[in-house]
Amino acid sequence: MNYFITPILADTETRTKFEWARLQGLNEWWQKPLLVVICLLVIGFVAYMYRRDSVELRPGIGVLLAFLRIAAFAGLLLNYLDLQKRTEKLIVQDSQVAVLIDTSVSMSRADSEASAVPQSPIRIDQVTEALLKGDVIRNLRKTHEVQFYRFDQEVVRVATFPKLAPQEVGTSNTAGASGTQSTKDVANRKIDWKTILTPRGTESRYGQSLRQVINDLRGAPLAGLVMVGDFAENAGLKGEAAVQAAIDAKVPVYAVAIGANRMPVNVGIVDFKAPARAYPGDKFQVEALIQAKELVGRNVNVELVESQPGASDASSGVVVASEVLVLGGNNEIKQIQFELPGIKEVGRRTMTLRLKGINDDSNPTDNQSAVDLEIVERKNAVLLFAGGPTREYQFLRNQLKRDRDSVVDVYLQTGLEGISQDARKILDSFPSTLPELAEYDTIVAFDPDWRELSVEQTQALDDWLYKESGGLVVVAGPVYMDQWIADRELSKIRSIYPVEFNTRLLSLDDSRYGSTVPWPIEFTREGKDAEFLWLGTSREESESNWTGFDGVFGFYQVKGAKPGAVVYGRYGDPNASVSADKPVYFAEHFWGSGRVFYMGSGEMWRLRSIGDEYFEQFYTKLLRHISQGRLLRGSRLGNLLLERDRYTQGSTVVVRAQLSNAQLESLTVPEVSLQVSRPDFTTHSLKLLADKSRPGMYAGQFPALQPGGYQLELLVPDAPEEPLTKRFTVTAPQLEIDDPRRRDELAAQIAERTGGQFYIGMDRALGVGQSRSLVSSLEDRDQTRKTYQTGARDPEWDRNWMMTLLIFIVGVLCVEWIVRRLFRLA
Repeated sequence: MNYFITPILADTETRTKFEWARLQGLNEWWQKPLLVVICLLVIGFVAYMYRRDSVELRPGIGVLLAFLRIAAFAGLLLNYLDLQKRTEKLIVQDSQVAVLIDTSVSMSRADSEASAVPQSPIRIDQVTEALLKGDVIRNLRKTHEVQFYRFDQEVVRVATFPKLAPQEVGTSNTAGASGTQSTKDVANRKIDWKTILTPRGTESRYGQSLRQVINDLRGAPLAGLVMVGDFAENAGLKGEAAVQAAIDAKVPVYAVAIGANRMPVNVGIVDFKAPARAYPGDKFQVEALIQAKELVGRNVNVELVESQPGASDASSGVVVASEVLVLGGNNEIKQIQFELPGIKEVGRRTMTLRLKGINDDSNPTDNQSAVDLEIVERKNAVLLFAGGPTREYQFLRNQLKRDRDSVVDVYLQTGLEGISQDARKILDSFPSTLPELAEYDTIVAFDPDWRELSVEQTQALDDWLYKESGGLVVVAGPVYMDQWIADRELSKIRSIYPVEFNTRLLSLDDSRYGSTVPWPIEFTREGKDAEFLWLGTSREESESNWTGFDGVFGFYQVKGAKPGAVVYGRYGDPNASVSADKPVYFAEHFWGSGRVFYMGSGEMWRLRSIGDEYFEQFYTKLLRHISQGRLLRGSRLGNLLLERDRYTQGSTVVVRAQLSNAQLESLTVPEVSLQVSRPDFTTHSLKLLADKSRPGMYAGQFPALQPGGYQLELLVPDAPEEPLTKRFTVTAPQLEIDDPRRRDELAAQIAERTGGQFYIGMDRALGVGQSRSLVSSLEDRDQTRKTYQTGARDPEWDRNWMMTLLIFIVGVLCVEWIVRRLFRLA
């Protein structure tokens, strides 16, 4: 959200200027001399001709005729040179001040001086309160134009306020709490500083942001640049290196440091993992990562509590495991695991991990984390649907046959009657009705020939995804893709895919499928965050394993991902794409309440080259992820859907819900209310709005601004006794939490070297308790730069001028003709 207020123009000094436009356009050195030579030649030719024609007449008559012809030529020359009248305005550039405010996640910290409960507001609130309650913006606007920027890993201009006109300076501020409007401000609007300055950034780039704003405003009369933040720089160009740009531009930097300059005393849960589902009586394991600061050698009690599903805290639960953990040094992460005996009762329960025993913890909100666990009796039913017996199909079929958590049926389109397949059931055709498809939780389609499906089978697949929360994995291949993509009758199948296909009217090279050398899969940020794609138990281990993988040879060239789809990985060949982005290899989107995952080729069997277990691990996690909608449905009338169960602090969480009424028809109310419980035990209500293009589908979004565990709860209108619940975890960016201390040395160095000033806290910057405030320190640079702004041509003057030239030229030619007739010249 950006706010830019246009200034009201006051009386401006003007001047009138005449210019020969065509003459000014002759920029080459030879053009003007050539024009002079041509004019002299024309004059000489006219004089010669009239001297010869009037040789028998009195001398004065020849001179008169030559003068008249030269006058006509001069009129044409004046018309060619294009005389213009313009009114120029003297533009006095207002002195400018740029205010940069750090909106990285570290600015969401609350700094406590001693006790366990924070004693001060979070860092960014100290800034927004000054902007909302004080007159700092108005006082700056008395002398300067003020521009506000937010910065973290990037810089964004969020508001611009013009300098107040002289008659406004003496008026009272009528903006109320905003402190940003005067009686004549355009639109008279208030700015929601708390929203536009919400900390979301995962990095703090002080040096890079400083240099970028100075470069963007180079040439403007910049009185100073104000940087507000904790100066906990952790990425990008170093602040010391960017200072030279300010020195060269002669721009003083005023540094306002916010926060505490000491390491906080804290212990918190960085991550807590438990299986989403387990089988009755089976043992399962939970694990957590615990991080501490300034608590080396101290003991913390770690308890695992089992409680009823949807419990907001663990007070009513039963402690099922506990351990005393000795904490390490600053930012050292300790891992703790609990292996639990099997739970026999089928159903959902909440497992909560909590920390106890550290009374001087500065942030107790990260001492508890919860996940939901579902005890299910039935296994994951998988249907393998293949156009032919590819190697990928055979490896996965054998794996699922051995997997005790899954049952597998197969439909092989090229299979002959009586073939033998290592599966529970061999189908002769694709299921034709929704009840038949409802037996399966997941379908994996290996380069199938969708043309063989009837209209009824295609509709059943669409309903199974949309209404029954099925999970579909579609694997591209070189045999049938081009054929069914070009079939106009298969628009519904194409719409199910999370990618847009190229038309086959393009060159055949666009359907290029393979490469002669393997290329790695390059994961996007979303792909690196997606745990179901991890080859290992941690991000670092996964990235190491994927880096060691040579890659794949094949990919199917698509136009790109559909709107709303998430791209997890791209084919690494830089020469493979016809667009700026590399070809999509992994992508996913929701289709109704179901998930559809796209793979660019069936070559994950090549993972066996780095270890036989990685192929199995890849498909095990993928199938569990894609089938979770079916296996973890909270109500017969609906399902809550999230793209993932872990987010980074500052991310936007998109929530979808597929809802039905008591008659199992799509719900038609315009909106439903979702209750969001945050890690600090506060709640807020979020409206999910109906998707008019998809009956029964509702969607909404909100920013995840606090690290920790969140819980979503939605009461289905026709079944309030069966609430839909969902939990997810938000983790803070490691760069922003490792060392969040205020860096006075960096702030002081930037201010001192650029000729600015250094302040600790907003109060000192505003002049509380000292004689010279930030506002009074900024010099007025209004009169340092004056320029005349060229105005538009005067159309009325142009008409009069052209009319005068026309009358003049016609007049002299008429006089010349009359004289020639009087003296009987031809």
